[in-house]
Amino acid sequence: MSSGTALVYDEEMTRYKLLWVDPACKIEVPERLTVSHTALQEEGLAERCVSVPIRQATDAEILLAHSEEYLEAVKKTPHMSLDELRTFTQQYGDVYFHPNIYHCAKLAIGATLQLVDSVMTGKVRNGMALVRPPGHHSQRSAANGFCVFNNVAIAAHYAKKQVLIVDWDVHHGQGVQFAFEDDPSVLYFSWHRYEHQGFWPNLRESDYDSVGKEKGSGFNINVPWNKVGMENSDYLSVFFHVLLPIAYEFSPDLVFVCAGFDSAIGDPEGHMCATPDIFAHLTHLLKSLAGGKLCAVLEGGYNLTSLAQSVCQTVQTLLGDPAPQTSELNGPCESALESIQCVRSAHKPYWAFAPPVSEPSTKRCKLAEKEEGVQAEGGQKEEGDGQKTEEEEVVWMKPPSRLAPPVHTEVALPADLEVPDRCDRVRSSLMYVMFYLTFNAQHLLCTVYYYSQCVCVCVPPQGCSDVAGLMQAVLCLLLPLAYEYDPGLVLLARGPGSGVGKAAWAQITSLLQGLAQGHTLALLQGEEEAVGTTAASLLGDPAPSLGPLGAPLPEDMEAMERLRQRLQTHWGLLQNAGEQMITASKETYSVTQMDNNILEN
Repeated sequence: MSSGTALVYDEEMTRYKLLWVDPACKIEVPERLTVSHTALQEEGLAERCVSVPIRQATDAEILLAHSEEYLEAVKKTPHMSLDELRTFTQQYGDVYFHPNIYHCAKLAIGATLQLVDSVMTGKVRNGMALVRPPGHHSQRSAANGFCVFNNVAIAAHYAKKQVLIVDWDVHHGQGVQFAFEDDPSVLYFSWHRYEHQGFWPNLRESDYDSVGKEKGSGFNINVPWNKVGMENSDYLSVFFHVLLPIAYEFSPDLVFVCAGFDSAIGDPEGHMCATPDIFAHLTHLLKSLAGGKLCAVLEGGYNLTSLAQSVCQTVQTLLGDPAPQTSELNGPCESALESIQCVRSAHKPYWAFAPPVSEPSTKRCKLAEKEEGVQAEGGQKEEGDGQKTEEEEVVWMKPPSRLAPPVHTEVALPADLEVPDRCDRVRSSLMYVMFYLTFNAQHLLCTVYYYSQCVCVCVPPQGCSDVAGLMQAVLCLLLPLAYEYDPGLVLLARGPGSGVGKAAWAQITSLLQGLAQGHTLALLQGEEEAVGTTAASLLGDPAPSLGPLGAPLPEDMEAMERLRQRLQTHWGLLQNAGEQMITASKETYSVTQMDNNILEN
């Protein structure tokens, strides 16, 4: 099994900059790359990664996503004068050219492809490419938004696999969308500032109802943020109720992240309030897909402090360190809920995982914003003109150190049960522990009382035979509730004859390790076949893919929706629709006595 995390970086990609005055482009600076790499070095993360050398992309590779005419035009830029470069730049939007940018753009593609090769050949499990210029705005025959060539689009074509692209940059990656909107082998997800088409790139195609074309219908997911100030809870809600259910049904062979950190707090473009540590959790949730094959490629990020912190949080999670403790999570804001509702409704015809929702509408929220005078900050029309003044600077706490204990996983098992050699026998402080029970579990549950809060996940006999329904419950019920609860310990209990297969059990174990700083206690009774799977998952081995999931059983979906309706009044992260939809749903679903029994137990 592959292991290790690749880091692809070369200082050569810093050797271009803006040569004239342009307010829209002045924030794209070489220091974006250097501060990110320096932070990884100072945190001791770079030395733990597998260093992968970069190379230049070939013409054939560039032509996977770009026209020959455009490539030939860009090839001429190294020989242009300053005036010629400015004239050449003016035919494109919010981008600048430099005599060395063509060279750097080829290196950015080559670095991304080197990462893909390292992951797909098993040299490493995952990795991150720190590249410049970014790529997700670049289109087939046009530079755009600081981007010359579309690094991730080229890499997705190059991989020739079933690919999931997660674009968490604060700007819509329209170049990636346009490259794959009719391609069912690529599932593209983007959340982005939109503000009812009032924010750059101001495209109608960036809204929630642009779902793809022809055979690609349903494979383009846009989550428009119609106001600024989105927080960690808003980001997690979109993952739980939109991205992850669809991604598990899609079942990718490879995951790309267009890792733009202008969606982090303090960024002059994003004006969002999500803290850098949230990217640790988003990365952790994505690691359970595609057998752990994940390639993160740097896009935007213009606050050098939050950028460097967010890069470190992402890489540290790729390395397998426990995710930081979450705190103060609550329900998403009303604007985020309306966007979630709209996206789920637009994709209802294409994905069996999405429960029924009513017709989408964001008109009410838009009108309310106008009345309150809190529409988009400045109604920005161009990327780069949203610089905050000194008086508006945002202050946030530096993410705490994420120190893993010297012993990762310990076991208390009969001598005849085999587990991976990397497991130790119980003796000291630990991150993960597994007990195999041949006696009453109450003798061991005293361990739980050392923790102030505990999430207990019990799989009863013959309880879960439908994998699609099980994963729907985990993604849309268990994870939202557990993240908001913020436990100090996760307790997994599995009895004989549970009906949960090895792959599904590994997925559950892996996903839940994002909680409680990884402190996980697994109790197994009469389940010898699950011992090896549980130990491997606790050690951080990627969970095997479940394959494409079909629709959960209708009766399971109805029971889960009744339960979600009952619980969402107490747990905000369970909400997946705006206030009007919640009121309508309460009239549709009634809580049965069986559901009450489930809640009480």
